[in-house]
Amino acid sequence: MSVMELSKGLDTVWVVLTAAMILLMEGGFALLEAGFVRQKNAVSIIMKVFVDIAFGALVYYAFGFAIMYGSDAGGWIGTNGFMLKGDLSFIHLNISIDTYWLFQSAFAIAVISIVSGAVAERINFRAYILLTIVMTGLIYPLAGHWIWSVNGWIHRMGMIDFAGSAVIHALGGFSALAAAKFIGPRIGKFSKDGRPNIVPPSNLPLASVGTFILWFGWFGFNAGSTLSATNSSIGHIAVTTMLSAASGGAACILFTMMRYKKADPPMVINGSLAGLVSITAGCAYVSDEAAILIGASAGIAMVLVTELLERRQIDDPVGAFAVHGVSGSIGTIAVGLFALPGAAGRIGSSHYGLFYGGGWTLLGIQLFGLLVVAVWGFLLVWAALWLINRVVPVRVSQDEELVGLDVGIHGVPAYSQEHDFIDLEQLKNK
Repeated sequence: MSVMELSKGLDTVWVVLTAAMILLMEGGFALLEAGFVRQKNAVSIIMKVFVDIAFGALVYYAFGFAIMYGSDAGGWIGTNGFMLKGDLSFIHLNISIDTYWLFQSAFAIAVISIVSGAVAERINFRAYILLTIVMTGLIYPLAGHWIWSVNGWIHRMGMIDFAGSAVIHALGGFSALAAAKFIGPRIGKFSKDGRPNIVPPSNLPLASVGTFILWFGWFGFNAGSTLSATNSSIGHIAVTTMLSAASGGAACILFTMMRYKKADPPMVINGSLAGLVSITAGCAYVSDEAAILIGASAGIAMVLVTELLERRQIDDPVGAFAVHGVSGSIGTIAVGLFALPGAAGRIGSSHYGLFYGGGWTLLGIQLFGLLVVAVWGFLLVWAALWLINRVVPVRVSQDEELVGLDVGIHGVPAYSQEHDFIDLEQLKNK
């Protein structure tokens, strides 16, 4: 076996394994969101995650990948590679297109999973299937093409987003904000005078385990984006990922102790996730110390934005926008501030962080790219939901919401006792 063949084999194994780690994050999303919502809606969370994986993978295979990575002349949309057919040799990789698709499909599935949390406990299941198709087949692939494709118009400007603080998390977060605003708050979440009512999580230990699974999968998310088992930066990427997540959690513990006189468990859970989200863009390009600062900033910002949304009467049950939209934005901007000289050699030595003497160029590019994906995600999801609502109601009925989506939509509770019996004929006749 030649050295080249060995290298290709190692890279293939590395990318498949890290793709599997990212797919395992769907289990993390399921547990996190099921723990945050009320007991009567836990099954609905699990079913939405199955939709993310099943429909998301098929749609991204059929045309999402082609739109995102296919060749084009203007940098706006890919035009070949549907169902992985056609000439894709211009994508210079040391792995097969099949392997690359598997890795990228895990990212596409993650994007819609971000949105699902913001509409938990009140979205119509059929409408969610349609939204998943639009998100994984069009909205995300187009934004990804602009920033990650070799022909993408924002990519050619020099934007840096190593593993997706902007392309995945900011896009998903602002899409989640649009979805939460469009569908409206849960019944009883806000009183008549606008004050928010606390909706206690059903199972915080479950949510915590989900967070730990997400944390584990994030090493595949970030380090796997090297697409190479022999890349010397893998260790550094893993360290910055760990430090940012830890500082996000630590900052939330201290900040909530000062603000609320108690360490707030849901905030601490989301603080660690905020740290993970914020380092995703720059994990390969910033120092360890910068990673700690980035994660801590994202953790504190997440708390403040969560409070702001409640004051604005926007109901986001799992904090999707505060964790992904805000932290993704912080991480994207942080690259323009903290990128080390030489770390982003692919776009020239003049493009590095402002704090290292790189000037305003990279920061300006990062801000522009962030603005594009934020506006794109918000407007397109709002438009998609408006169109979907003309086909099938986006929101469940009042009765279904009150009884819970588990029984009202799926016909089965998440938790039952031995003495519980369900009249199937009665459910069918409803």
